[in-house]
Amino acid sequence: MAPLTGLLVVDLTRYLPGAYASRELLRLGARIVRLEPPEGDPLRDTAPTWHDALNAGKESVVCDLKSDEGLSFGRALLARADVVLEGFRPGVAERLGVGPGDARADAVYCSITGFGLDVRHEQRAGHDLNYLGWAGALADTTPALPPLQIADLAAGALGAVTQILAALVAGGGARITVSMTHRSHDLVAHRVAGDPIPKLLTGGVACYRIYETADGRHLTVSALEPKFWQRLCEVVGHPELIPSQWEPRLPELEDAIASRPLAEWLELFDGEEVCAGPVATLEEAAREFGVNTTIGAAPRVGEHTEAWRAELR
Repeated sequence: MAPLTGLLVVDLTRYLPGAYASRELLRLGARIVRLEPPEGDPLRDTAPTWHDALNAGKESVVCDLKSDEGLSFGRALLARADVVLEGFRPGVAERLGVGPGDARADAVYCSITGFGLDVRHEQRAGHDLNYLGWAGALADTTPALPPLQIADLAAGALGAVTQILAALVAGGGARITVSMTHRSHDLVAHRVAGDPIPKLLTGGVACYRIYETADGRHLTVSALEPKFWQRLCEVVGHPELIPSQWEPRLPELEDAIASRPLAEWLELFDGEEVCAGPVATLEEAAREFGVNTTIGAAPRVGEHTEAWRAELR
């Protein structure tokens, strides 16, 4: 399915959030043109393999918006765009001459910001971890860091994609601002009034934890329903633990799981209704669940500049 085939997205963003968002739009069929400064997106240098994974299949146009020629070129490109994606601090795109008012009236213009507009943090610098901290998303697990960039990728990128798709369905012509902090808080806001059991899904109960196995690997257990917990205790050989499902820790269960390597547990649990699984490595997960088995290279900085100059003449 490629429902966005024929739509042009001009991506002015840097780093992860915008790149992930435009990659999702690319998967849906859109043509993505990244408008980069002469030195390119900083992600090219800080994490080249990440850059390739997120930007393969897109086009790269170099444009120095601080020069008259570059600004003219950039605006001509924006005039073609059905969707514009930017991630500067509020006000910067307007000062550069590529703000919402410089796009077509019928285009969807989406700004991914740290804190949104007209709030006291509007101009505050930040990255994913800062936004999650402000949002209350780290309260249960600090000082441990989250295993992925939730504010960047889920709240920011996928939040932007959701809003863009909704705007396109409505006919376009939208001006959208996504706050990574507000949307991160939205991911945990259902917990504000309290949990049924303290830290129910963040390490507070024995039935929803990660356990170490004999070979130093780890097993995920999420046996929240009593029937799953009962069967897990039976298979592990500790049926006496069935009434203790909601205890914070069960040393007997920890010791039992630590007595066998991960592969043995996976074999033993295969076909059982226990809600248990491995903490797979990225390589293991990619082999079984990866969508892009072969990731091509991202375009070189400015690789498509001349082609677009010719097309816009």
